[in-house]
Amino acid sequence: MARNTLSDHGFDAEWRAVLLVTAALTVVRLAALFATPLELYPDEAQYWMWSRTLDWGYFSKPPMIAWTIWSTTALGGASEAWVRLASPLFHAGTTLCVYAVGRSLYGPAAALAGAALYLLMPGVQLSSLVAATDAPLLMFIGLSLVAYVRLPGATGRRRLLLAAGFGAAVGLAFLSKYAAVYTLIAVALHLALSKEARAAWTWASAAAALAAFLAVMAPNIAWNAAHGFATVQHTAANAAWGGRKLFNFAELSDFIVSQFGVFGPIPFAVLVGGSVLLAWRKRLTAADITLLCFALPPFLIVTGQAFISRANANWSGAGYVAASILVGAWLIRWRARGWLIAAIAIQAATAMVFLACVLNPPFADKVGLANSFKRAKGWEQITEQIVERALREPVGGLTAIAVNDRFLFNAAAYYGRDFFALPGQPPLVMWLREAHPQNQAETTAPLTRENGARVLGVSLEQVYLDEMAADFATVSEREIFSVRLDRKRKRRAEMFLGEGFAPKPRDPVSGRPIPIRP
Repeated sequence: MARNTLSDHGFDAEWRAVLLVTAALTVVRLAALFATPLELYPDEAQYWMWSRTLDWGYFSKPPMIAWTIWSTTALGGASEAWVRLASPLFHAGTTLCVYAVGRSLYGPAAALAGAALYLLMPGVQLSSLVAATDAPLLMFIGLSLVAYVRLPGATGRRRLLLAAGFGAAVGLAFLSKYAAVYTLIAVALHLALSKEARAAWTWASAAAALAAFLAVMAPNIAWNAAHGFATVQHTAANAAWGGRKLFNFAELSDFIVSQFGVFGPIPFAVLVGGSVLLAWRKRLTAADITLLCFALPPFLIVTGQAFISRANANWSGAGYVAASILVGAWLIRWRARGWLIAAIAIQAATAMVFLACVLNPPFADKVGLANSFKRAKGWEQITEQIVERALREPVGGLTAIAVNDRFLFNAAAYYGRDFFALPGQPPLVMWLREAHPQNQAETTAPLTRENGARVLGVSLEQVYLDEMAADFATVSEREIFSVRLDRKRKRRAEMFLGEGFAPKPRDPVSGRPIPIRP
């Protein structure tokens, strides 16, 4: 399965080349983080809030993203760039893992090709400039692959260390995002298909891998058990295949098209076409089978999920590391130099356009990409409007500022952090539409009768505004304001003063407010 050589352990010309290119592009991405005027989008703001209170788990995600943001903001402060700082560093580490795995399996030329395709992948370019869970997930999957492909050539103590390293890396991937389960699926599939893979493991090495995995995961498992397995339930609900009509051809086609955009048009075509063609002709090598076991399950399972329910483009991301190595190796094997150059050129051009949009958002308007950046605009201005309205009330006059949208809650918590830290200012709370909390904000900072005596209520885009206002004994006239996001789009919000919060009964089945009949 693996072709280990002495050069795998040293830094020759190829290693120096990949290090230099990775470092150069990472510096460019870091510079872009500090130069962009784009704001945190609400999920990033939520991760920042989590990082203020370190824990072994959170409502919707494992703890790695909060830990990394805590680390970077402890160094440089809470600005947007420092919140996002770890992402390009994680992807730089993943690129080196891609090269190391590719070199072990196919040699330096294929490894360089795979590393270039990964480093310039459109999805990686986007992920490098936001604070999200995919960046650490992919790096730890990459580290697990490095250990996994070296196991067949290892013996004695080195085999046990590699097995333990594999288990620990998988555990860290799980602490990043539960999509790491695809790594376990990959190993099970590979063991079922490959006699050589089964021979690489002994009972002692399997025990070492399991022990390392459980040692890393134990605190998160304990946290979930103490919190009703909140993160696991949220992840399962997100991935649920029910709740929509079956056979969603539109969702299926949207997801497949998105993979050409996220993974790259030529690389994704090569991955699909190469997998089918080589399997049909029975020309898959042992190394190909190894990586296909890691690359295909995320794509196939999420494709099925898109057809039966729904799926986001990045949900197949766990397969990107192995897929990049495969595509690079196949293009080198087929001597398809022109296609490889075209793939790298297209992805480099895409990366340049994306960086131009990040550095100069009006450019995104000109090239028709403004809609892609709207979630990272306008939140600071909306928060300023809320704070300005709250300051018109006497100190102690408000018992809470309540919002009815989790995106607005997250953004206001981040951009209003200085205001809410002042003594005597009202807390930011979340109005609950349903009987039970549906997100972190509703869990940790709900609007209650105790803090609902006199509330500044804020609704984003009129969502559930009437339902929210109906939970107060009296409400004032509504105040409407908006902020412009680009030439075509605005974000609108409405505010009112509500007194005597007394939530209406919720339906015990749906959890939603019971309509009041005249």
